[in-house]
Amino acid sequence: MASLREHLVLEQVLRDLGTQKEISRQNWQRLRDVFGNRFTNAWRLVTENRVKKYVFRPSGRALWIAIGNNAEYMIYSKAGYCSCSDFYFRVLDEEKAYCYHLLAQKLAEALDFFDLIKEDDESYDQLTAIWKKYSVMD
Repeated sequence: MASLREHLVLEQVLRDLGTQKEISRQNWQRLRDVFGNRFTNAWRLVTENRVKKYVFRPSGRALWIAIGNNAEYMIYSKAGYCSCSDFYFRVLDEEKAYCYHLLAQKLAEALDFFDLIKEDDESYDQLTAIWKKYSVMD
């Protein structure tokens, strides 16, 4: 089962990143072997600083955004959810464990390499409405 292998490899790499804060050559190759182009695309999002974490105050609610090629995608990291069509058609069908946006979010968080944006709770509904509208442009 491909999705189980993806989960296991990513969990191991994320554990390593928790202490090293950089991807070793061995882990880089493991990610490329398991995720292929999804890793390449995810890494591009990370290195181009296209992963954003919004924290809303005072609730502390967090929402991640990955800026993809055609839209901005909402990611709920604790739920393992992304608003892109790849997530809907392949991840929910268990063909894959992660879309590349979700993979990018997990790597960015583990590397502590993302933009942190603080907003008031009052902005949450307005911002999520905008992201929902544009995430369907996939």
